[in-house]
Amino acid sequence: MQAQPTSDGPQFGRVVREEMALKHKYGVGEVVYFTASNVARPAATGTYEVVRLLPSDGDDCQYRIKSSTEAFERVAKESQLVTP
Repeated sequence: MQAQPTSDGPQFGRVVREEMALKHKYGVGEVVYFTASNVARPAATGTYEVVRLLPSDGDDCQYRIKSSTEAFERVAKESQLVTP
């Protein structure tokens, strides 16, 4: 899919945001399996629930996830998640 310039203003590289937006693979309430990357802070690998969809980080969608065994939420990239 190729982005098209918008028709409302200067044509200096502006594109229609809907065409460029990444689509989240998982939805709020879905259960996912999180695997922490080796370079990140230590994190508990395991099953989490998606509690919020976050804006993308470059070429990877992001999520706020919560484990039933932890009192806090984590931010995870889509590449760190799989369906259990």
